[in-house]
Amino acid sequence: MPVVQEEPSPSHPEEIKSVFDLRVGKHITLQGSARITPAGVICTGIAVAAMTLALGYLASSTSRRRR
Repeated sequence: MPVVQEEPSPSHPEEIKSVFDLRVGKHITLQGSARITPAGVICTGIAVAAMTLALGYLASSTSRRRR
């Protein structure tokens, strides 16, 4: 069976890239990278705002229900 190599995806002109190395103790090292576009940042912000509003509503309704 032939080995198929993935070609790197083309980059977006406004793409934001990040690479990090996280070291935990002497023996654990994690490496990671992330890519996001400005539209992804906006969508993430909207999703976080919607979740925060929903959790705030649930928290306030449970405190009212206990009275």
